[in-house]
This record gives sequence, C-alpha cells and structure tokens, in this order.
Amino acid sequence: MTTPRRLLLVNGPNLNLLGTRQPEIYGRETLADVERITSDAAARFGLEVRAIQSNHEGVLIDAIHAARLDCAGIVINAGGLTHTSVSLRDALASVNLPVAEVHISNIRERESFRHFSYIEDVAVVHVIGEGVPGYARAVERLIEVISGRADG
Repeated sequence: MTTPRRLLLVNGPNLNLLGTRQPEIYGRETLADVERITSDAAARFGLEVRAIQSNHEGVLIDAIHAARLDCAGIVINAGGLTHTSVSLRDALASVNLPVAEVHISNIRERESFRHFSYIEDVAVVHVIGEGVPGYARAVERLIEVISGRADG
C-alpha cells in the first residue's frame, strides 16, 4: 500500500481570528497565511494539504477520524483545546497517524494553565513559539518522520 500524499491541517478555536486577535502574541498573519505556508511547505515534498478550522470540538474530531482514510499525517494547532480536550487527544491517538503539534506562541512562557498539553504525548513533532512560520517547520519535521528519516 502506498503512503497517502496528503496531510491534514487542523486549527482549533479562535484561530479563525488570526491577524486581529492579540497580534502582540500571535502576529499579523491570518489563517489564510497559515494555510498557504503549510500548503507550500507540503508541496515541496509532493504532498497536498486538506485544511480545517473550527470552533467546535466535534467537527475537529470528525475531520481527524476521516484523515485515517487518506492522510499520511496531521499538523495540529488545537488552540485552547490543547489544554482541555481529552477527546481530541484520544481522536489523534486512535487514527494511527503521526502528529505534529504546533503553537504560534510559546505556551510554556504564558499563563500556567497553558503549560500542559493533552496532545503532547501523542505528537511526534512539537514546534512551539516559532510564530506562523513554525507550521512550515512542523511539516518538514513531520515529513521526515513519515519518510523514516527522523524520530520527530
């Protein structure tokens, strides 16, 4: 069986407001910029990206479940769900795909409730605090894992 040539890009609650929401923390780039940067990075490796953003946890879980059928991996910035959602973590663990966790800001240097990630233990790649360009780095590192050239 050949490896699917697609990645799922998941962006969680409030990431639709990128560019206007707390630009001093998240910058001026928009969700469209995130999707373009991620798609461009994947295209360099011959992969396409299916992007989803939702403020609703169940929509994200459904997209993750569907990814098991046609994706080689998942890049996720779960937003606030990172720190609260066991269900999202379990969905990621259940699809048997490598996961790259991305955070635009450094969650370890912010409020204490942001220091814990339910996704951390199921992700093989972690890119934290590198801004929007971190999505491209997450794709590159995830591709290394998928192709067997790295451990994450």
